[in-house]
Amino acid sequence: MSSQQHHDSSSSSFSSSSSSADVLAAYGWDAERDGEFTPYRGHGLVPGRIARVDRSLCEVVTADGTVRAAHGGGELPCTGDWAALEFPDDGREAFVAALLTRRTALVRSQASGRSAGQVLAVNVDLIGAVVPLDVAPDLGRLERLLTLAWESGARPLVVLTKADLATDAEELRADVEAVAMGVDVLVVSAHTGAGLDVLDAYTAGQTVALIGTSGAGKSTLTNALAGAEVTSVQAVRGDGKGRHTTTWRELVALPNGGVLVDTPGMRGVGMYDVGDGLDRTFADIDALVADCRFTDCTHDSEPGCAVLAAIEAGDLPQRRLDSYRKLLREARWMASREDHRLRAERARQWKVLHKEMRRSPSPKK
Repeated sequence: MSSQQHHDSSSSSFSSSSSSADVLAAYGWDAERDGEFTPYRGHGLVPGRIARVDRSLCEVVTADGTVRAAHGGGELPCTGDWAALEFPDDGREAFVAALLTRRTALVRSQASGRSAGQVLAVNVDLIGAVVPLDVAPDLGRLERLLTLAWESGARPLVVLTKADLATDAEELRADVEAVAMGVDVLVVSAHTGAGLDVLDAYTAGQTVALIGTSGAGKSTLTNALAGAEVTSVQAVRGDGKGRHTTTWRELVALPNGGVLVDTPGMRGVGMYDVGDGLDRTFADIDALVADCRFTDCTHDSEPGCAVLAAIEAGDLPQRRLDSYRKLLREARWMASREDHRLRAERARQWKVLHKEMRRSPSPKK
């Protein structure tokens, strides 16, 4: 089939063939997306969802199957994006002509320390923070994961894995629930199958991203939910740290109609533009702040501080306040770096414009 035939048949078959529409619907395509795509369809472009990004190429799921497409210029595509593909008439490789609106975006600060954020996944409905129970849960790290999840616009979920390796799984669940306010907490074991039916119900018909450290059990969960070995799994190292079995983000279609994004293990969970996410993760502290005597209270030593009063009364753990302060400082630092980057970029653009104006010949009088 020629490229012209491909996009002609794709654009017409989506509106006339339910089987072709079902392919995209299985990856989350809906009436709203179809309406947004209408102008692109009029130009012969083809809708598809980006399943994987590999440097300058993408794997894109279309109604006629998965294709390789180039990308360049404009906003960089990410796993989970809905794209408008163009298939050149001369038989050249398809390319991403445009991206549809991102409903949600999971973003963290880059490990390199650059001020621009790293987009991990987009158009996700549910973000599962995966925490293994073979070791005591790191509550501070969990608070970081939940902050990113809330800020993305998706719904957070905590998944406690390896329950078969914990003798006190329910006690650990209680500890996690104390910090995961407003978030459901599931205890599962891919080894015994316990809790997988509940997790399967949560993911049905949803686009789900699993995030957490290497060795947390994300790839094992992915295989269990998919009902097949779709991603490799390696044993945890002798020092208890996980190996990076997943090295890229990729969409996996699930039998329950959901779509799962298996992400690489996150060594660092840096904050990036997380104002609302921080407030929702620390909803208990946010509620107390409103009762502080001073509106600019730093919750350090001020009189009439409701947060410090709650700690003194034993209603708020000191660890929780320390975690909140740490993430708040980090978020403010990243915000200041972003402001500096934007100012520098504007200055660069003005410099280029000014140089071009000086090069342009003066109008003749």
